[in-house]
Amino acid sequence: MPAAAQHRRTRRTRIARTLAVAAAGAGVLALPLVGATTASAATSAGNTSTTVAGYPNNLDGWIRESLAIMAEKRIPGSYNGIHRNIIRESSGNPAAINLWDSNAAKGTPSKGLLQVIDPTFTAYHVAGTSFDPFDPVANITAACNYAAARYGSIDNVFGAY
Repeated sequence: MPAAAQHRRTRRTRIARTLAVAAAGAGVLALPLVGATTASAATSAGNTSTTVAGYPNNLDGWIRESLAIMAEKRIPGSYNGIHRNIIRESSGNPAAINLWDSNAAKGTPSKGLLQVIDPTFTAYHVAGTSFDPFDPVANITAACNYAAARYGSIDNVFGAY
């Protein structure tokens, strides 16, 4: 389009438009602050669930409970090492089951937070935890016991194990 045919904005229109954009931006910035103040008064009934040992019944609680058991049994591992491996293996889903890999093809699918197969879970089960591989604490603790025997610690595991 030739320059002569282009619409030219007046200075007044440009200033009005700038002010409108600035006001809208300020409103958007204020919304999270208003929401944060009103939400802080709300209580969450869903987060009151705890494990038998008193830990929160969520990924953080399961890892912390496992670490307490691991400390008693002298099984090495850190919160960060466990969390990193859980996120990679199951995305934090304690009911995760792999029905497509080579283990599953042989009839022993990987299960739980750290995707442990039944023979490994049984061999490295830690006394005082559930015998259910889908139990989050039992799964974490057995997997960390296996990783300690094989790799020195779950902290040394950076891929499928």
